[in-house]
Amino acid sequence: MFPIALCLLSAVTVAATNLFVKKGGDVLSTRMIVSVVMAVSVLPFAPFVPLPTPQVWAALGMSVLVHWFYQFAMVRALHRGDLSLVFPVMRGMAPLLTAITAAIFLHESPNLIGWTGLVIATTALIVFALPEDDGKAHKALKRSALIWAAITALGIAGYSVADANGTRLSELAGSVATFIVWLFLLDWIGITTAMFFSRRGRIWADTKPQIHDGTIAGLLGSISYGAALWAFTMTDVANVTAIRETSVVFGAVFGAVFLKESFGKRRIAAAAILATGLLMLEFGA
Repeated sequence: MFPIALCLLSAVTVAATNLFVKKGGDVLSTRMIVSVVMAVSVLPFAPFVPLPTPQVWAALGMSVLVHWFYQFAMVRALHRGDLSLVFPVMRGMAPLLTAITAAIFLHESPNLIGWTGLVIATTALIVFALPEDDGKAHKALKRSALIWAAITALGIAGYSVADANGTRLSELAGSVATFIVWLFLLDWIGITTAMFFSRRGRIWADTKPQIHDGTIAGLLGSISYGAALWAFTMTDVANVTAIRETSVVFGAVFGAVFLKESFGKRRIAAAAILATGLLMLEFGA
């Protein structure tokens, strides 16, 4: 039950992180602040964790590259489509893609019940996360936005598997905290580079209004992904990702409560189907 509790903690806190990112109004600059704050939040611990072994350094290098790939794809998707439209594809496809990637590279695979539950959960996540509107917004979605959103989902699957491998190697070397700390210390570089590249001449003007919300989101993000990385050492990667992506449900609840967004009957039904799929995944692990 403890890894499930960690995954749920990660889901709630990542939903809260996204609430503050969305509340800020500028996704790219707020996300940059989030990543920088996450790096600063672990900086005091850096002198007290063992240095990475050569194997862990190699795993860190792979993880950081995949995180940067994910961040690049995410920025491209957000530039081409609304967050409310590309986000369901990014996060909804991730659990199934993660399970496939983990089966290939980590030799982790659920049984038939688990795969069925994963497909159900993935479908429910996408249906749930689609915005409550009259469908007109869907028609405005560019094909390139969908493509980049799907590529972003591949990035999520990639970093989930790479980070799971890294945390497990770090645990074998004596300290899971080593991988977590150094990943946070290196991860911010990718999104910050994207920010400097796309907002030349107006970086401070775009960033300043987002500092408050971005700082809170960054602290929540540290808790969220730290919990997920810890869970990777205790259970299959697909299980962690599937439960963590229930953040779209928590995010919708937060949106309904704090931003007065619509929840709707469709989302209630999708949440129930999602819960069924996740239970099947757990029994099929």
